[in-house]
Amino acid sequence: MKQANDIFSALADDSRRRILLLLSKETMHVNAIAENFKISRPAVSKHLRILERSKLVRHNKEGRENYYTFNPKPMKAVFDWLKYFDNFWDRKLNSLKLFVEGKK
Repeated sequence: MKQANDIFSALADDSRRRILLLLSKETMHVNAIAENFKISRPAVSKHLRILERSKLVRHNKEGRENYYTFNPKPMKAVFDWLKYFDNFWDRKLNSLKLFVEGKK
């Protein structure tokens, strides 16, 4: 559950979600990511460190540049957690449907 908590914490910020969307399309270096935001490059780097701690991004150093890529594997913890509630609501809505239709 800790991994899911780390991921939810990382996803709680809009800038980090936008960074993940960018990285889901291509590998990028910090400056290229920062060009898409009105925040400073150090602020983008801070967001990337948070995403890296949650294992949602990986970085690879090439020369002086750090290149970041999206790592989708940790998202499975989130999907598994959400799946429980998806099933929960399906059961509740099916029960309501049967009640309204007079079949229960």
